[in-house]
Amino acid sequence: MGNEHSSCTSLDLSRRSLLQSTAALLSLPFVANATTAWAQERLSGSGEVVVFSYGGTFTEGVRRYVYEPFTKATGITVVDVVADFPEPGVRAMFHAGKVEWDIATGIAAANYPAMHEAGMFVPIDYSLWDRESLEGSPPHTRLQDAVVAFSSALLLAYDQRAFPKGGPKNWVDFWDVKRFPGRRGLFAPEAKRNLPFALLADGVPHSDIWPLSDDKLDRAFKKLDEIKPYVAKWWNAGGEAPQLLINQEYALTSAYDGRAISAIKQGAPIKIVWDGAYLVHAYATILKGGPNTANAQMMIAFLNRAQIAAGYLQGTGYPGPNANQLKYLPSDVVEQVSVNPDNGSKAIVEDSAWLAAKRPDGKTNLERLQERWLAWRAG
Repeated sequence: MGNEHSSCTSLDLSRRSLLQSTAALLSLPFVANATTAWAQERLSGSGEVVVFSYGGTFTEGVRRYVYEPFTKATGITVVDVVADFPEPGVRAMFHAGKVEWDIATGIAAANYPAMHEAGMFVPIDYSLWDRESLEGSPPHTRLQDAVVAFSSALLLAYDQRAFPKGGPKNWVDFWDVKRFPGRRGLFAPEAKRNLPFALLADGVPHSDIWPLSDDKLDRAFKKLDEIKPYVAKWWNAGGEAPQLLINQEYALTSAYDGRAISAIKQGAPIKIVWDGAYLVHAYATILKGGPNTANAQMMIAFLNRAQIAAGYLQGTGYPGPNANQLKYLPSDVVEQVSVNPDNGSKAIVEDSAWLAAKRPDGKTNLERLQERWLAWRAG
């Protein structure tokens, strides 16, 4: 599988598989009134800003909780353009020398380095950010020419009905078919998410997962051999895993955090486990040569304000990096999401730079992992 395709599909963000908006949404008047009060001269202007989005419920949520408040606070109109993934459009416009978008949200972390090196993005003006945004967003989420827009995780989820006395707490437990019997599910398309789970199950510490050296790969595939007979179905689309838990076709499985949380909000008897979750970041970038760069800088600054970040999470199901948003979220949401340090600190953050690095044979590490994964799955 090619680098771009596997990177993009890892976020499960094609229009056909986007999250439904989470329940208990913040009220629009609350966000709009708050952001109007924040309107400062440096975030006011005119004209428009053109922003990439994914369409469907994702775009509906962003319009309601980000775009409309932004226009009310600044006077700048937001024009959204829709596609399955941003990277192909950004590359095509850059190489054609005609850039029609201002902001690309959702650049996969594994795709960012090459696009950065090619000079596709302009530096972020962090002087426009308020203190709450800067203090709440960790330094590693604020790059020179990109900022983490949202994060997505693959984590362990289980049917509480299957384990009334307490379910699995980590991937060691997932592999323990005697203590935790039942049908299992794992994600079919990608190597990069499943291999760390296998290493954790084999006793490798969180801090030693990356890089996935050849000896670690041998160890991971040997461990996967153990669980393979107990995988009832290898799932593909994001909605499959929670639905199969609800239908009791799985007792425990890997699942996307947003999908599982959405199901829990709707009353599903599902429990999620953050220990050993696989966390991926997607970036927001301002495109070099875009028509409204100054307005784009204002939008990026606005997007990362704590109350707007809280609205973004409520509207899309995906959290941005500003931990100060937790002050503006319902307590039941805070308990579930990765931006809560109690959860995020237990996750394995993808080493996208290592995955994108070229091997001596010219292939990326990600491509090598994927080749071996597909051969193992077929065996």
